[in-house]
Amino acid sequence: MKKSLLLMLVGIGAVMMLTTSCAKMPQDELDAANASVEAAKAVEAHRYLAADFNALQDSMNKATTMIETQKSKFSLFRSYKDAKALLAEVTTMATTLKDDAIVRKEEMKNEVQTTLTETNTLVGEVKALITKAPRGKEGKAALEAIQTDLAGVEAALTEVATLVNNGDYMTAQEKVNAAKAKTEALKAELEEAIAKTKRK
Repeated sequence: MKKSLLLMLVGIGAVMMLTTSCAKMPQDELDAANASVEAAKAVEAHRYLAADFNALQDSMNKATTMIETQKSKFSLFRSYKDAKALLAEVTTMATTLKDDAIVRKEEMKNEVQTTLTETNTLVGEVKALITKAPRGKEGKAALEAIQTDLAGVEAALTEVATLVNNGDYMTAQEKVNAAKAKTEALKAELEEAIAKTKRK
């Protein structure tokens, strides 16, 4: 009888130990996952790889919800196994995303610098065309408008250079692309005006 009671107590103790070890909240894993997500955010993964970062955040939120769900259960029925697995996955995803964001930022920086060089060349071409453009009554007003627009482009290009120096390649890319499109439109307008004059 004593032996059976002892075995039963040992069995209960083993079950409780097993349950307690399984039911321990994965704080270390949670902290590691949070730190990895913040590290990805620090290199602006949320801006440069927004869709991937949103997926990462969704996984993190899911893991947090899983933990909260288990915490609300009676201790003997808690299991953080799935949450731990997901947190490990989040940590790996975040580390990869951080590296990918750094690469993407460098690519975008190079793209901006290339477009900046191309646009500066276009500005020079527009200035050369202005000297060849017709100077009639209507032509004078049109040229003044073009020169005003060109001054705006040059101001935008200066701003782009500042943005690149500050590491904001996304905003720089938006501005330099708009500046290039505007300069191309001005060039086309001048070429058309000069061509019309030659046909007369």
